[in-house]
Amino acid sequence: MLRLSWTQPEDLLPHALAAAELDGREVADIRKRWEGAGGEPHAAVSGATPHPAPPSLLRLARELLTELDRRPDPAALVAAEPDGLEDILAAGTGTASGAASSARAGNPKDRVLGGWLGRASGCLLGKPVEKVSLAGIRAIGQSTGNWPFRSYFTGAGLDAGTAARYPWNRRSGRTSLVENIDGMPEDDDLNFALIALGLLESAGRSFTVDDVAQSWLDNLPGGRVFTAERIVYRNLLDGIEPEVAGRHQNPFRDWIGAQIRTDVYGWASPGDHIAAARLAWVDARLSHGRSGLYGAMFTAGACAAAVAGATVQEAIDAGLAVVPAGSRYAAAIKRGAQLGQGGLSDEAAVDALHGEFGHLHWVHALNNSALLAFALTRGNGDFERTITLAVSGGWDTDSVGATAGSIAGAVTGAAALPTHWIEPLDNRLATSVPGFSGVKFSDLADRTLAVAS
Repeated sequence: MLRLSWTQPEDLLPHALAAAELDGREVADIRKRWEGAGGEPHAAVSGATPHPAPPSLLRLARELLTELDRRPDPAALVAAEPDGLEDILAAGTGTASGAASSARAGNPKDRVLGGWLGRASGCLLGKPVEKVSLAGIRAIGQSTGNWPFRSYFTGAGLDAGTAARYPWNRRSGRTSLVENIDGMPEDDDLNFALIALGLLESAGRSFTVDDVAQSWLDNLPGGRVFTAERIVYRNLLDGIEPEVAGRHQNPFRDWIGAQIRTDVYGWASPGDHIAAARLAWVDARLSHGRSGLYGAMFTAGACAAAVAGATVQEAIDAGLAVVPAGSRYAAAIKRGAQLGQGGLSDEAAVDALHGEFGHLHWVHALNNSALLAFALTRGNGDFERTITLAVSGGWDTDSVGATAGSIAGAVTGAAALPTHWIEPLDNRLATSVPGFSGVKFSDLADRTLAVAS
């Protein structure tokens, strides 16, 4: 039996109820109907329950998902967290704390290559422990003598009890342990960067949401997309137009999926965080809203600053400048940065984040972005410290590690990145995205610079 994750109505409904409650929508009556009929009150963490619901419950789930889409958002939330591009930019500061000085600008290719390599390295570090709990990540590191982290994960020396209790991610363990690494293996955190580059090459900077949708359908198998992206993929195949596909029965609009797609828009807009955010918004709105949109725009803005020679703090400020100042997303970034600058130990600060954001799903944008800001701030330009802090904090380890590595890698520049993190990548990337299989990171940097404004 195939239980496809992130698509079954009976599995989506609990996620949709949780999302609505987080937004303050009135849905108590819907929850009562669902649970009264025998529906599962808690969302499946992995995206699918092991057995299908009976036909009557399946029909009810579809009906209630439609009803949830009709429920209005609170007026205060709509005002504080708009989805329209100009409204978002008007609600942000619009300015960064300081443009990168020409003295720090450095070699553009070196910084763009640093972003690509940093993204890959941070992602690769996080891959084998994606979905592993915070306690498990710490136990694995300690068992193998790699705590705090100084290298990629290894199975060497891992005691049997810890291995049985905290198994590696089933998709990634075979290719991302240090003893098995042979170049950068395929990952959606890199696939979407390739999609973005391909869009800029084929459609230019005026690409539309229709172009994004067509690129997904042309280049990504349905099994290679997850959460909000999988919902939208299904909706597109069902004939729903790209302009509205992300708003149809999609409880994952505030999750991290769009945030992993937009680094290239920043690298291709050096020093122009607003231009980068505009590109990111077009891409992200296919599948996301509010916090999901803001994460995409923040990352693009921060990457635009980083490749122009910004400091880490300037990059964070550039990202914050293009998200609404009163949003939950901005608050999460500021909280993570506050902890990064504070006096708590690394583990105590991460524990504080989990205490404050632990009620959210491990793929949500807010918890992961707070962790991202913590890792960037405390790492303060030290590449190894940044990516290891990002991954050791748990949640969506490969995605947060990738974005932290992207920003820190661009700030550092490729030439100065630690060799023991970069050499295993062997300057090549495996991917199923057509036209990119086995591509060299150095060539990706050249292609990014070719589409830069």
